[in-house]
Amino acid sequence: MIKALLFDLDGTLLHSDPLHFEVFQGLYAERGRELTEAGYLSDIHGRHNLDAFPELFPGEDAQSLSDLKEARFRDKLEDGHAPMPGALALIAAARSKGWRIAVVTNAPRVNAEAMLGAIGLRDSFELLVIGDECARAKPDPEPYLAAMRAFDVAPQECIAFEDSPSGMRAAAGSGAHAVGILSSGLSADQLRAAGAQTVITDYTDPALAELLSRLE
Repeated sequence: MIKALLFDLDGTLLHSDPLHFEVFQGLYAERGRELTEAGYLSDIHGRHNLDAFPELFPGEDAQSLSDLKEARFRDKLEDGHAPMPGALALIAAARSKGWRIAVVTNAPRVNAEAMLGAIGLRDSFELLVIGDECARAKPDPEPYLAAMRAFDVAPQECIAFEDSPSGMRAAAGSGAHAVGILSSGLSADQLRAAGAQTVITDYTDPALAELLSRLE
């Protein structure tokens, strides 16, 4: 029986990878370097800034550069963006059924608030779990487990939506039914290798309706 839907944010509720890619392209260009989409997916996508930046920008202050990168990303949210197709209908359906809904993200809180505001969903979620505010961030399952504890639900009563390998490992490791979203250029096989039990294109995918019907 479904009792909670747990959503990653970047690439899962908002198609944010093009925005992140543009910001990282700028950072690379300022240093006389080029960033390709393949390089973004292999070296950056889904990784925590402070884990990746010492490798990506050796000799620079990782925290200061992370702050700059995230400020530039938030600038790109100011004009608003559409949520992932089908997200609004899924959230409305969940609320009508009494399912708990939460965002579980590694994004800094200020970014998470900005992204939810940009897609008009800030008031749609009763819980916002930030990886850096937990004992351990993704790919550890702790952020998802924290959401489950807050909702007093068991892992098998939850569906978790992710788009990156690191996030998928966190979702699968939590014991939730892990659903991969094909929004960031990764293949279904790559998401399944990271733990996805179901893979969908977006929230309008008939495979999601079938999954919800079966688990409900």
